[in-house]
Amino acid sequence: MTKKIFQSILQSSLLILVIALALVMAVLNRYFVDLEFDTLAAEAQMTAEGIELNGLDYLEGLDSTSYRLTWVAEDGTVLYDNQADAAAMENHGSREEIIEALQTGTGKAERSSDTLGVKTLYYARRLSDRSVIRVAVDRDTILVMLVKMVSPLLWILLAAVILASMVARRAAEKIVAPLNEMNLEHPLDKVQYDEIRPLLTRIDHQNRQIDEQMDLLEQKRQEFQQITAGIQEGLIILNSRDEVLSINPAALNLLDSTVTGEGQNIRTVCRDQHLIELLDTAKEKNSAEDLLEIGGRVLKVSISRIHSADNVDGMDILIVDNTADYQAEQQRREFTANVSHELKTPLQSIMGSAELLQNHLVPADQEDVFLSRIQKEAARLLTLIEDIIRLSQLDENNELPREAVNLKDTVRETLEGLQGRAEKAQVTVNQHLEDAWIMAMPRLAYEIVYNLVDNAIRYNRSGGSVDITTRIVGQKAELIVTDTGIGIPKKNLSRIFERFYRVDKSHSRATGGTGLGLSIVKHAVQKCSGTIRVESQEGKGSTFTVTFPAIEHYQKKTTA
Repeated sequence: MTKKIFQSILQSSLLILVIALALVMAVLNRYFVDLEFDTLAAEAQMTAEGIELNGLDYLEGLDSTSYRLTWVAEDGTVLYDNQADAAAMENHGSREEIIEALQTGTGKAERSSDTLGVKTLYYARRLSDRSVIRVAVDRDTILVMLVKMVSPLLWILLAAVILASMVARRAAEKIVAPLNEMNLEHPLDKVQYDEIRPLLTRIDHQNRQIDEQMDLLEQKRQEFQQITAGIQEGLIILNSRDEVLSINPAALNLLDSTVTGEGQNIRTVCRDQHLIELLDTAKEKNSAEDLLEIGGRVLKVSISRIHSADNVDGMDILIVDNTADYQAEQQRREFTANVSHELKTPLQSIMGSAELLQNHLVPADQEDVFLSRIQKEAARLLTLIEDIIRLSQLDENNELPREAVNLKDTVRETLEGLQGRAEKAQVTVNQHLEDAWIMAMPRLAYEIVYNLVDNAIRYNRSGGSVDITTRIVGQKAELIVTDTGIGIPKKNLSRIFERFYRVDKSHSRATGGTGLGLSIVKHAVQKCSGTIRVESQEGKGSTFTVTFPAIEHYQKKTTA
């Protein structure tokens, strides 16, 4: 350990020294380069003024100078050079300092020769006739400067190594000596200094307390995780900084979060603004509760502050999926409102007609019309009540006994009761029936077929047709009812199975529909373990397809 500390201190010291020297050399080099460029700029300015006054005569009349002077025409042709034959020199139009001077008025560049170890600095200035005067000077590269300074640098480095070694060794020995043999896990095993025994005793006592508390905390944590992982309600514990201390899988699922949770801010786990506002309300009022809609679910969120003495240590958030109850309540209210409305309409008609008859306000030749109206509305009221009773029975979720049912026979039985209505509506019913055995409640199978066929006749056009098909497809039995009626707009397809929902209310009133038929069909199909789908085109008709698990070869088995 002493050796590592010694090496680290020594290496760090030397590294800092080398970096410092490198930075100093770089800064000094840059400083002298900038200073040289300033001198070149002054020389270029003075030369440019001389050329402007006397032209080439000024250059040829100059005494020896330490700078190289080159006069270049706008097209790059060298007009004069004090160190070379201008006529033999190549075109300088591509030199970067010349290009920059022509564009901006002045230009400068640095070019190094690795073989000679020389860096040449160039400064160019544009004249009024767009020719360029360039001043250049050679200087050593930074590498050559380092070579020339190698002797003093080596002496400095040697002195630094010796000094750093002495300091590093002394510091390492001083740090490590009292600590080398100390075991912090069991500090009392080897006590070399009595002066620190009280400290080591307290450390040992604290170690035992910490171990016991850690074991207890780990046990409690595991118990808490096992309990919260098994509950359906979401539970989140936050600290005073709104960071998640604990979150169970149910909470992550209910909040539709992909973040792991623990250690994250609650705003990262759930970005729902309503939840954040509810959290702020709970901080002000100690608690808050509200319904939130997140990820298509309706959640009941309750937030309470966690107090410790007079301090607020965090918040606990309880999340309950209230979707089913909320939807049931909404459906109950809607159903109650619809039932009230639907019952009120025929009752008002019956009461109004009866009151007119009772008060002898109806002409004698019109009494039969009013009596017929009373009978018609009473029949409609009775049908509505029967449909409501059917729906209530289906909602009770009672398992009814099932038996083998042949959809082919059910369709024939249903058509016996609806044939008269079809003839009256001038609708042709076509049958394409094959044996299709299913396990179902016969009454519910009849309800499904009756309502689908009744709707196909009721919402058809005069001269239209209804095609009824029963068949086996693979492991499934299918009932298909197709009509040529008014059809269903695409925007209404998702709502046709809602209670009391009518696509064409005026047509439904005229035909005596209650708006409950398809809702009864939907529930009955679910009771029989089936599925239903609908395809429709407005003005051209609809096709309802009901699929059930089929009973293979049932008829053969029963007749064998």
